[in-house]
Amino acid sequence: MAAVDDRAGRLGRLGIFSDLTDPEIRTLADELPGRIFPAGVHVIRRGHPGDGLYIILEGEAGVVIDDEERALLTTGSFFGEVSVLLAEFPTADVVTRTTMCCLVIPPEEVEAFLLAHPRVMFRMLQTEARRLRSAVPERN
Repeated sequence: MAAVDDRAGRLGRLGIFSDLTDPEIRTLADELPGRIFPAGVHVIRRGHPGDGLYIILEGEAGVVIDDEERALLTTGSFFGEVSVLLAEFPTADVVTRTTMCCLVIPPEEVEAFLLAHPRVMFRMLQTEARRLRSAVPERN
């Protein structure tokens, strides 16, 4: 029970879950599988099947394309969603910088999860919009 309480506490502090009720957060903490990755490992490899949607509870990872780190993912970040939603292989590597603890939503459960939690889906869309905006240079 203490592990679920600790995990629920961590989930409740993440922006992506900020609109959920305490009972919803506790249910997620109890039901979603977690994984711990040591520093320096590939969580996702470009061109290889992904394992799902990852939500970082603790730790850091880099998004690496052509041996160059293009983005830093930290607590509260999520990744793997594009390859899951489009049913395509990832286009970048995700490599841990520190020990990293994640929730993992398996690919076959992502759609049902998002439909069951529309506010989480909305928060994800906001994040995707920010990522897209920052990737495209502004025009005057």
